[in-house]
Amino acid sequence: MGKKVLFINQEIAPYVPETEMSLAGSNMPHFMQESGFEIRTFMPKWGAINERRGQLHEVIRLSGMNLIIDDTDHPLIIKVASIPQTRIQVYFIDNEDYFQKRSAMTKDELGNDYPDNGERAIFFARGVLETVKKLRWAPDIIHCQGWMSAVIPFYVKTAYHDEPQFTNTKVVTSLFSEQPKDDFGTNFKRCLEFREAKAGMLKKYGDKFDFIELGKLALDYSDGVIQTSDNVNAELMKYAVDSSKSIMSQPKSENEIKTKFKEFYNNLIG
Repeated sequence: MGKKVLFINQEIAPYVPETEMSLAGSNMPHFMQESGFEIRTFMPKWGAINERRGQLHEVIRLSGMNLIIDDTDHPLIIKVASIPQTRIQVYFIDNEDYFQKRSAMTKDELGNDYPDNGERAIFFARGVLETVKKLRWAPDIIHCQGWMSAVIPFYVKTAYHDEPQFTNTKVVTSLFSEQPKDDFGTNFKRCLEFREAKAGMLKKYGDKFDFIELGKLALDYSDGVIQTSDNVNAELMKYAVDSSKSIMSQPKSENEIKTKFKEFYNNLIG
């Protein structure tokens, strides 16, 4: 059996419109599965996703857990579907307040960032990790694609580091050009606290927790970094280089992606 890779995506085509990020969300799991890896993939169940057209259905045995964020219970709903062209199975993280009640993804109808995007990212991260535990599946690599998955590396290396499924897991973060304009609110650090993920670990990051601080948090707890294009935020790329992370530029061709990522993953796993 091949090594296991968990893809945690902000966007996956065809469930959302085609962008650099959503195409990576669908192509990378497909390419890596064809390269011999065992794959699981997750994304948020954005309100804009047509469940009937996408043939999503709820997985009752995985749903029903409550996640407490900022002293409020938020029910976790898990849905699943398969991308027709590739038969890649996608797990969707859903919740009425964070996802079902929104008609868009991370911005409202006027193009403004949702003020609780930080909380939504925390719910998404914990929802994914709790669901993977229920699946009794231990990934060798967790590959985060999109800033909505940026708190995953922090949680894997702190709050979940004692979980047998994540003890030896390596984390890869892909940096994309898309970034939110607004910060994530003054209570983001407090909401991020969970188990061994303590506030004291966040002192080095600015109180105005914006995209740059979120990116630094992701990079600090990642083992490898992918630069998806020349338009990636220069400050974060410099931070990654200065941190002596394993860095790779995203290859362009399908064959090159399969070859280089297989090598990149295997070098991290050791």
